[in-house]
Amino acid sequence: MTLTQLGWNDHFAAAFAPHAAAGFLPARVTLELKGFFEVTGESGARLGECTGKFIHDARYASAYPAIGDWVAISPQPGDDTRANIHAVLPRLTKFSRKAAGDVDHEQVVAANVDTVFLMSALDGNHNLNRTERYLAAAWASGAQPVIVLNKADLNDDTAAIARELSVAGRDVPVFVISAQTRRGLKALAPYLLPGRTIALLGSSGVGKSTLINRLVGERLQDTQEVREADNKGRHTTTQRELIVTPSGFIVIDTPGMRELQPWDAAAGIDAAFSDVAGAAARCKFRDCSHTVEPGCAVQAALADGSLHPSRWEAYQRIQRTNAFEVRRSSKPVQLKQKVDFKKATKALRQRVHEKHGEE
Repeated sequence: MTLTQLGWNDHFAAAFAPHAAAGFLPARVTLELKGFFEVTGESGARLGECTGKFIHDARYASAYPAIGDWVAISPQPGDDTRANIHAVLPRLTKFSRKAAGDVDHEQVVAANVDTVFLMSALDGNHNLNRTERYLAAAWASGAQPVIVLNKADLNDDTAAIARELSVAGRDVPVFVISAQTRRGLKALAPYLLPGRTIALLGSSGVGKSTLINRLVGERLQDTQEVREADNKGRHTTTQRELIVTPSGFIVIDTPGMRELQPWDAAAGIDAAFSDVAGAAARCKFRDCSHTVEPGCAVQAALADGSLHPSRWEAYQRIQRTNAFEVRRSSKPVQLKQKVDFKKATKALRQRVHEKHGEE
């Protein structure tokens, strides 16, 4: 397999020049394992592990290789199946989220992706708030987002949902498909070009593995049925994997994510709602709440019709969702809330005490 078939281009060639001078070889991360990575280059796939120097120099978890990354490797002496990973090349794009749980650090889900298929299912799995969070993360990644609504064969009212998402995503293409019956799959062809990398993202049970099998034309990924009781899927894909298809396009399959809080949510929201952000930037006051303040450009845009009310409602909705996720997962924010609550309680008690003293 050639580097070009793996997605190599002039950008990565230029970034790799210093590593080539040091005698290293380029390879792409094609599978994430616990503590190891499958790295694939012109000589085939090897089991890669980060060197001690790499680990010492890596200040953050996001500095470690992620699926889709290009890395500088050297074969381990005496073993043509293993390799040392010395460096990660600068990423063109990266889809990141805050790691699930209480730890506040960036988790790179996929790197160097050209197009992100944001998948949702029409069998009861569809959730507008979740799709909007995916959109914000996709815009922040730098990749081109595409909304794919799967399982159209199980829903007769697909037009209303597609219109709703067209408002939330504005210029983001929305495709209604059925991977099971192959309905609408031909419309995805413009994104399936040789050397281009596509990532499929969505919660469990939306049909990512089924879609991959249909696009490739053979069974590459196992699939499972969705529970009828709650329309939730089981984790068919348990690890991130990069696949070079026979037709030449590259696809990254990822496990379903129960939690998704974009790492740089503010940048993603501003990019997804550039019309709202642009209006807000023209407000008279920097801390404008966009309600009753004089000189509010957002209210003016709503009044003259240049900003559609549904776009403003979608923007407010995703801001509320993001604020909730921050409060729920960020320890510093939780600590600040606790301190503020104690101060408010103390002030209230003081007022009650003073009031009783006056009486």
